[in-house]
Amino acid sequence: MKSIRPSEINGGVYAPPSKSMTIRAIAAALLSEGTTEIINPSFCDDSQRAMGIAESLGAKIKIDREGSRIVVEGNPGLKGPILDKKLECGESGLCMRMFAPIVCLSQKEFTLTGQGSLLKRPMKILEDLTLLGASCKTEKGFPPIIVKGPIRGGKITTDASVSSQFLTGLLIALPLCLYDSIIDVIDLKSMPYVRMTLSLLNAFGISITHNKAMNRFTVRGNQRYRPCIYRVEGDWSGAAFILVAGAIGGSVFVKGLDLDSPQADKAILEVLKNSGARVTIDNDSVIVERDRLCAFQFDATHCPDLFPPLVALASACEGKSTIYGSMRLRHKESNRSKALASEFAKLGIKVEQFSDRIEVTGGKVKGGSINPHNDHRIAMACAVAGIKGMDETKIEDCDCVSKSYPDFFSHLEMLKGGI
Repeated sequence: MKSIRPSEINGGVYAPPSKSMTIRAIAAALLSEGTTEIINPSFCDDSQRAMGIAESLGAKIKIDREGSRIVVEGNPGLKGPILDKKLECGESGLCMRMFAPIVCLSQKEFTLTGQGSLLKRPMKILEDLTLLGASCKTEKGFPPIIVKGPIRGGKITTDASVSSQFLTGLLIALPLCLYDSIIDVIDLKSMPYVRMTLSLLNAFGISITHNKAMNRFTVRGNQRYRPCIYRVEGDWSGAAFILVAGAIGGSVFVKGLDLDSPQADKAILEVLKNSGARVTIDNDSVIVERDRLCAFQFDATHCPDLFPPLVALASACEGKSTIYGSMRLRHKESNRSKALASEFAKLGIKVEQFSDRIEVTGGKVKGGSINPHNDHRIAMACAVAGIKGMDETKIEDCDCVSKSYPDFFSHLEMLKGGI
């Protein structure tokens, strides 16, 4: 349990490395013909699951925590020895949805399983692999997943309204297939995450074309992944919580964020400005300072991970803020819409749920005991809101933040002079 006492925020931190880009880089390094060096990786729980899966699939990985790097010797095309055909994804939806198409490059049968909330997250979309010649069995649309390739390319239509993670897996796997492929995408909701995937693939020498609407991707087969030195950029998703802490609690600067990043969650800067916070870019730092905060409206359909920090921000704003796109929250580590409403109610903040949005009425955070529902982003959101509480805020199951941002509470402690 962590106890958050009301206090001022002042100081700066380096942004945590991007979990999403680290996991994608591990997959690309696995498929590369040689040795890849991944600089500034995230060592969060989900990234470690990805490393474990890559090792099961024949990659050789050396971890240098002090040097903040991972060295990966690949198993291109999964044509070398496979060490384990049971792949444990932990609670990482990205690992399960992304690696399912990748392992279908092999003719072997694999079982992808998970733990906790992942076992309740929908995976029926993976059954689309049968359109490419693979076999795929789910437990009535849920994990565990049993898949068997090989896929050789072709044409596939997939629905990306719930998640783009399966699409990411297809984009990573299909360039290694014997034949060219066309992916038609229905209702893509996470376009920036797909851009992240394409950016990473380009760094590894893979070329994919698409139309302007990003609902058709053309993938040339028989490509090769080139090993490289890949530097993981800072994570806007994790940094959003620290930036919001500065907006409601005093002043903060965050280093290591790329303003040209394709990451969706850099949109946090737009919301902070619109809510009245002072935002300054100074060389390699993003500076956010407290000012009078007013209610805002924002559509988070393409950046659903911003909902928790935005609710924390809205709790400190005058008036009622509206955040659209809440249909994206039902199948995360928790039902985030419901969890945000229940836990912020304990802090004295009213969060109303609607089919397409949530509305947050700002006010005085009174403090209380919070159950984050084993959801890292709920824990961080309530902790940030608690820095301006009238009383202590206690976060139960605080270790859940290790899923994406293991250093979150130590960073917050640095900024507020002790938790």
